[in-house]
Amino acid sequence: MEEQGTQDIVIVGAGISGLSTAVGLHRLGIRSMVLETSDKLRATGFAFTTWFNAWKAMEALGVSQHVRDLHDLLQGWVVGHISPGNPSKEMLFPKSEEYESRCVQRKVLLEALADELPQGTIRFSSKVVHIELSGHYKMVHLSDGTILKTKVLVGCDGVKSVVGKWLGFKNPAKTSRLAIRGLTHFPQGHGFGKKFFQFYGNGVRSGFIPCDHNTVYWFLTHTCTELDKETNPENLKEFVLDKLKDLPENIKSVVERTDLDSMVMSRLKYRPPWELLWANIAKDNVCVAGDALHPMTPDIGQGGCSAMEDGVILARCLGEAMKGKGETEDDEYKRIEQGLKKYAGERKWRSIDLITTAYTVGFIQQSTGKWMNLLRDKFLSSFLSRLLLKKSHFDCGSLV
Repeated sequence: MEEQGTQDIVIVGAGISGLSTAVGLHRLGIRSMVLETSDKLRATGFAFTTWFNAWKAMEALGVSQHVRDLHDLLQGWVVGHISPGNPSKEMLFPKSEEYESRCVQRKVLLEALADELPQGTIRFSSKVVHIELSGHYKMVHLSDGTILKTKVLVGCDGVKSVVGKWLGFKNPAKTSRLAIRGLTHFPQGHGFGKKFFQFYGNGVRSGFIPCDHNTVYWFLTHTCTELDKETNPENLKEFVLDKLKDLPENIKSVVERTDLDSMVMSRLKYRPPWELLWANIAKDNVCVAGDALHPMTPDIGQGGCSAMEDGVILARCLGEAMKGKGETEDDEYKRIEQGLKKYAGERKWRSIDLITTAYTVGFIQQSTGKWMNLLRDKFLSSFLSRLLLKKSHFDCGSLV
């Protein structure tokens, strides 16, 4: 086994939360090492909708303008029933930063964050297999035999987090719902305008969101059990088109024109919110962020947005903890421990709120019960839209 020099901070996972944390630390003059299992940046899920809180985080990290330039500003959304005969409702967003929304391609965002980091910060093909204590340090064992000694260990390694398991987290709970996602390119332009189209009913929720003039991201969540282990993309596309058969042709054409390698299906998972009541979000000099902390269903569009919040807040807390000079090892360890406790305190109730809201909204929107459908269609649709916007009105603050 090869033991390398001591690192100040090791971040496991080069996803949104991991790279956001690394960029935030870099802005504060603190170097970190980011470990990524894959041999390149991964953009699982293709795209996601960004709201006010995400843009505040990107502004703090210094990547907001670049990402804005590559994605269209959404002007509003259109919500309708997936069955014919039900009129759609349209809501236009006020021209205010509180309503700024764009559908951002994950690959674009990850590359923008990675480009802000010094060369060599991200170490690819680096899978963590074991974590052990060594005084005030953590020894991070990689699958290739390398051992990294670090003052701080941050787990941003997703729903199957190795760091999360070390902290005592259980595997996320599985829902009865599956999500099929796709990204479609239109060389001559898609003609959709700049609105978020969403359809629901009969146990299905689907959305179509333009990223830019040539690209549309779409998704469909459902409770069908017969597709649980389906891997053939042709069958997935056929299933989606069957569920959307009553929608306008221009909507269905988005799915029809999707390349088979630009589709993916996954089961929706979430962290039971009560688990966070007593969980160790941070312990000693170890913590988790992003999906390792708060996996949630996508029903309020806050998974990626809240991951960037985590990154900014965690970088700020670590920056404050590690700014002392000339301290003893014990003093530095205590400052780091207190900094991570502060981070955990700031993220605990926010995470519980988002997980609970997302699960509840998804349950209501995909209900097939007669009375729930009536209540949702007649009274709750506008309330749910306002609730989504309310949860996005969160400012993570600056890095200092």
